[in-house]
Amino acid sequence: MPRKPSPILTDHELRLMDVLWRSRRATVGEIAARIGAPPLAYNTVLSTMRTLEQKGYVAHEEDGRAFVYRPLVAQKQAANSAVRQLVRRFFGDSPGELAVQLLDDTKLTEEDVARVQRALSRRRKASR
Repeated sequence: MPRKPSPILTDHELRLMDVLWRSRRATVGEIAARIGAPPLAYNTVLSTMRTLEQKGYVAHEEDGRAFVYRPLVAQKQAANSAVRQLVRRFFGDSPGELAVQLLDDTKLTEEDVARVQRALSRRRKASR
């Protein structure tokens, strides 16, 4: 049984997962070809895919001599896990503190402000 996914993907792992999320399934050779700059060696991709499999992010099936990998964790799920980890580590487990930090330190467009207001409005309605 694979171990529970690590809360955060390394930058290196995220590059490979991005290819898999877009492709849905791919061999190591296909991932290496699609990775973009800077390129990665086949053996580097192979060892990272093995690590991702051990972490529970991907699974493989055999197709002849090739292993075809597929993601087990959706991109949104991985992003949510990374945000929860960030909130725990840097914001005292307070999502509100993170939200205030982002609002104070980020230049928001009018569209961004409207989206935040709609999200807050939905949240207020749901908690009534």
